[in-house]
Amino acid sequence: MGTGQPTVVSIAERAGVSIASVSRVLNGVGARRDTVERVERAASELGYVPNAVARSLKGGRTRQLTFAMPDIGNPVYVAMVRAIQTVTKAAGYRLLLHSTDAVVDDELAVLRSLGDRTSDGLIICPIRITDDHVEALRTAAGPVVVIGSLPDDVPVDSVRADSVAGAELAVRHLHDTGRRRIAFVNGPSDTVPGHNRDRGYRAALADCGLVYDPSLVRHTDFGIESGAEAAEALLDHAPDAVFCANDQLALGAARALHARGLRIPEDVAVAGMDDSMLAQAGWPPLTSVDLGSTERGRRAAELLLERLGIAGASTGNPPPRSTTAPPRLVVRASTGPAATDS
Repeated sequence: MGTGQPTVVSIAERAGVSIASVSRVLNGVGARRDTVERVERAASELGYVPNAVARSLKGGRTRQLTFAMPDIGNPVYVAMVRAIQTVTKAAGYRLLLHSTDAVVDDELAVLRSLGDRTSDGLIICPIRITDDHVEALRTAAGPVVVIGSLPDDVPVDSVRADSVAGAELAVRHLHDTGRRRIAFVNGPSDTVPGHNRDRGYRAALADCGLVYDPSLVRHTDFGIESGAEAAEALLDHAPDAVFCANDQLALGAARALHARGLRIPEDVAVAGMDDSMLAQAGWPPLTSVDLGSTERGRRAAELLLERLGIAGASTGNPPPRSTTAPPRLVVRASTGPAATDS
């Protein structure tokens, strides 16, 4: 006997039913309960695996969805994966994962792959939005939900973080603890998160009556090693606090402070953003701004399923929807308590 993929013929022979009965069961058309049980048992014994592409050509659905993220190793996206999968799995969908490394061409390729019908829909997290992104989103062959900010005229559902308000929360908190030389380790300035967190940092400084000092700001990649290198350079300018654009950068900054023999928060306070699992794993545990990663993932999955006409969606094609997860400051030992007036 051959060892290739089982066919409806071999399954029919194994189950002792007709080919037509096997076809009905595998395509979910309907059959008697005992027939369904026999066919499913035979298919399982023979190692039958449904072909998603063939199924989509016949029935219009693959029962697969894709989540494309910049960095599969970032705890923020791990939290999103868990939230998205909880929702999609309950709806009977398999979730496919793709890490783009924030490469624009890779993100565009994923968007265009919807035309291959290997997936019924896409959730994507681009940290840069180019004209090519906008065009690919407008012409996508299937439903797309973006986790991130979009221009107002892009006809796609989106779930956003309020990074501006989140950065303001962190800087104001550092000011409230008595810090006045608040350094900033940010990601690349040409990214949406980097741009928005810079806006929040500058706005909070102004609100607190502090002058923006370029010598206290460094732009780098969103990673632990990059955070350590940036903080090491900033320490020559005597900051009393370091605010970082994500928790990975903040962990790197803390490592640089420890290497210099500086105490956290007694000598220099440290705050991050995202409130990922890394924030609690740091020593001391990091103050961080929760940007609602889990909530954004859950809501993105719900929006995508609604576009696919399930999860209680209404009929028709509603206009693009955008929701924003409000930020929340989580204070831990890395910044200490707020200062009190004597």
